[in-house]
Amino acid sequence: MLSGFWDFLWLIIWSFFLISYLMVLFQIIIDMFLDNELGGFAKALWTIALLVLPMLTALAYILFRGGGMARRRREDARRSSEGAESYIRTVAGRSPATEIAEANALLRDGTISEAEFLRIKAKALA
Repeated sequence: MLSGFWDFLWLIIWSFFLISYLMVLFQIIIDMFLDNELGGFAKALWTIALLVLPMLTALAYILFRGGGMARRRREDARRSSEGAESYIRTVAGRSPATEIAEANALLRDGTISEAEFLRIKAKALA
């Protein structure tokens, strides 16, 4: 029974390292193909090297191109964050004071009635 426990423990440990390696490998492949500075021939060479000597090539890629990999990830995260913030600003709409002022201008012009103005004001303040 003790042998079964240690076999299971080693299985868990090796599974962890395999999954970690695969995650790194896929991150390298994604980074390699999203990098606009790297030419097609260089991408082909890195891909072939990853297929022939995967561990050594992954280590070399991280050593030689790891800084650029981190920079590209930061820029991508920044662009995503800015896009999300821009979207939130457009969806959030205007401030209640702006909506009430516009409704008041429409009321003065006679475009809307007093009841419509009160409804818009209540909705803006809600």
